[in-house]
Amino acid sequence: MIGTNGWPGTAADIEMWHRMGISWGRGSVGPGQPDAPTQPMRVDRTGNAFDSDLPSIILRNNQNGIRSLLFLGYTPKWNASLAGDSKSAPADVSAWERYVDAVVKKYSAPPYNVRHFQIWNEAAGRLSGGLPQATFWHGPNFSKDEHQSGPYERAMQDYVERIHIPAARIVRRYGAYVVYGGWPDQGGLDTLDRWLDYRSPRLNERMADWVDYLDTHYLPVADLDGLYERYVKQGPARGVWQTEIGDRYMLDAHYLPRYFFEFAVWALDRNWDDPDKYVSMVYHWDGYEPFRLTHRGPPARTYNVSGQSLIVLNQTVPGALAALPKPVRFGPDVTGAGLLSDNDIVLQVSAPPGWRTVEAEGIAAPAGGAQVSFIDALTGTAAPKQDVASSTNGDVTTIRFRVPDKVNGTDRKQPKHLAYLVVRANREKPA
Repeated sequence: MIGTNGWPGTAADIEMWHRMGISWGRGSVGPGQPDAPTQPMRVDRTGNAFDSDLPSIILRNNQNGIRSLLFLGYTPKWNASLAGDSKSAPADVSAWERYVDAVVKKYSAPPYNVRHFQIWNEAAGRLSGGLPQATFWHGPNFSKDEHQSGPYERAMQDYVERIHIPAARIVRRYGAYVVYGGWPDQGGLDTLDRWLDYRSPRLNERMADWVDYLDTHYLPVADLDGLYERYVKQGPARGVWQTEIGDRYMLDAHYLPRYFFEFAVWALDRNWDDPDKYVSMVYHWDGYEPFRLTHRGPPARTYNVSGQSLIVLNQTVPGALAALPKPVRFGPDVTGAGLLSDNDIVLQVSAPPGWRTVEAEGIAAPAGGAQVSFIDALTGTAAPKQDVASSTNGDVTTIRFRVPDKVNGTDRKQPKHLAYLVVRANREKPA
C-alpha cells in the first residue's frame, strides 16, 4: 500500500525502494501532440519535462515488483479552451480522446501490462478555503493572480463531460482501471460528493459510476471513512487511494510512519480483500529538502529520516497483516494502534518520557513464551531489555515500557517518542 511520486532511475534506487517498502510509482506520460494536431502522437516519455524514456522505466518496474500508475493530462496549448492554458478543458474533446487512447492502448498491453490510469490532477471548482478556481483546472474568469480570478461556473460539468467520462470509457474499453484525478484537500469532501454524484444531462451518466479507485490528496486517514462508506463498501468503487501525501507534513518526522501504520489498521477494519484496494503515495521520494525520503546527492543518494522511518516500518511489520481481535487499551498519556504481522503483535505507540503501559486482549500467550521489544520508529534502535517487559493473564497481554528522556519527536509543546512494541513467540527451544 506504499507508493511514491516519480520512478526509480537506477538499480540502486530500486534497492532503496525495496528497503522502504515502496511498491508503486506514479508519473506522467506524453508529450502527446504538444505543438500542433498534425504532429505524430508521442507517448513514450515521462517526467515534468518529458525527458525520460517511459517504456524502459515500466519494464524495469515490472521486473522488480514495482507497480506503475500513469497520469493522463493535460491539454496541449493549441487545443486549450482558454488560450494557451494547458490546465483548461480541451476545445476539441476528440484530440484528448486520441491522446488517452494512444496511452492506454500501448501500456495496458504486453509487455507493459499497466492496469491503472489516473485521469487529470486535482480538478475542482471553488475550493473550501475560498479560492474561486483550482490550481490545475481553469475556466472562464481565471487569472494567474488568484485574487483576481472569478468562479468557474461550469467546472464540474466541463470536467465530467470533456475530461473524465471520455477518458474513463477508453480506459475501461481496454480492461484497465480508472483512478480518479486526485481531489485536492482544499476542495472539501462535501464538494467531492457533489462531483461524484453529478449526472451529466448530456451524457446521462453519473461520474461515480466511472471511477474504480477514488483518490484524494493530503487528507488524514480518518477523513477517508465517508468515501469508503458511501462509494466502496457496497460499490461502485473498488477502493480508496491517496496519490499525494506527505510533502511538508514530513517536517514532522512522526508523520509518515504514523500515517502508514494508521492506514494499515484502518484498511484491515474495512474489508481489505484486494491488495490494490488501499494505496497511498508519498510526494516526492527524492530531492534536496531534508524532509524527503532521500537526498539525491551528490555524491550519492542517502536516506533522510522519513525514508529511514519507512525502512524501520518495513522491517518491523514484515508479515501478513491482520486486525487484532479486540481494541488495544492504552495507559495514561499513551496513544497508538495495533495489528498482527504474521503471529507477532505490533503496537505503534506515542508517549512522553517515563514508564507507560498498554494492554492487548484476545490473544493467547505463545506456548514457549514471548519476547517483547521496544523499537525506535525513526532509527530502528531497540531499547535495553530492562526497559520493556510483558506479562500475560489469560488472553490479556500487558506491556510495560520506559520511554527515554530524549524523545524522537520535535513538538515543542509536549515532545513525544514514537516507537513500536513487538511481541513475538520465543524462537529459542525450551531446555
